Amino acid sequence: MEHLYTPWRMAYIRGEKKPVEGCVFCNLPAETESQQIITYSEHVYVTLNLYPYNNGHLMVVPYEHVQSQEQLPTEALTDLMVMTNKALATLRKLYNPPAFNLGANLGAAAGAGIAEHYHFHIVPRWPGDANFMTVVSSTRVIPDTLENVYRELKATWQVLFSDEGKTQS
Repeated sequence: MEHLYTPWRMAYIRGEKKPVEGCVFCNLPAETESQQIITYSEHVYVTLNLYPYNNGHLMVVPYEHVQSQEQLPTEALTDLMVMTNKALATLRKLYNPPAFNLGANLGAAAGAGIAEHYHFHIVPRWPGDANFMTVVSSTRVIPDTLENVYRELKATWQVLFSDEGKTQS
């Protein structure tokens, strides 16, 4: 029998994760030592998905608390797409995926886990990455820890875009 190790889930199992008051996406940029946010821009930030579909699963999140993209001003939409392109470049440089899924789930019926705050997903894809574990046991196999993914993505982003954006340590 082979084992899958998911040490980041232990805090959840032990009940150590405290319920978040307010919106998790509104609160996240205020965390001074976030090990989740890759970079910040004027209208959006790029963050790891803590429950990824694949290694390197990122989200671009506007600071503005809206439920759908048509509620965002043009400047925020433009910033969202520019940061999405930078995220794609960063993921290509670090992981070299041959494909991506890009998109948003608008509303709970569409699968949005946090329907009250719009966010845009960027999921790197490789041939065969929807393996039997997902099909038979609703389990995803992520080959690296979130800490390593965070460190590598942040470093690669800084190398690619060091002279452009506002990146916080």
